[in-house]
Formats: sequence, structure tokens, C-alpha cells
Amino acid sequence: MDSLSSRALSEIVRIERTRNYLQPGDISAALRGWKDYVHRPEGELWHDDEFGNVHWYCCGNPLEGRALLDGVLQAMSQRGARELRGVIEALDSRMGPPVPS
Repeated sequence: MDSLSSRALSEIVRIERTRNYLQPGDISAALRGWKDYVHRPEGELWHDDEFGNVHWYCCGNPLEGRALLDGVLQAMSQRGARELRGVIEALDSRMGPPVPS
């Protein structure tokens, strides 16, 4: 989370400390997991979509991490959320447009 200001980082720390379902480092881990996931080759992503990934049980599900990041955006101030949203949207853009349901 090098691209975030110290103000945004302190908000993230505050959120991790005030939410009983989070531990220190959970938000950073979610962002790192999402970053690693979107940088994988497309063929591996399709395989995960169809068959799942057994490593997610030990190392965290990046899709759940992405959902956590959405919740964090809502808990942050507008300024902090704007910074984090910029980082997340840059990663999301690697996934391409969403598939219509």
C-alpha cells in the first residue's frame, strides 16, 4: 500500500482496530491477494472459476478479499476512500469489463 498517503493508511489502521472481525494487516493482505490474483494469466483465472483453488483455504480467497475492500471503502472518509479506490480500480481494470449476468 505504498501509493496511499499516511492519512489513508492511518484510517485503515483505525478500521482494523475498531472492527471485531478484522485483525491488523487484514486489509493489506486483502489488497495484496487481489493484486496477485489479477496479475495471474487468464487461463489460470478460468480454472479457478470452474474448479476453485485449494490454496485459498490456507492463504485466503482473493474474491472475498475484494469484497472486504468494498466494505472498507464505505467505512473510510471520502478522501481516504478516493485514494484506495484509485488503487483498487487500477487492479480491477486488469480483469476487463464485467460479464453480464
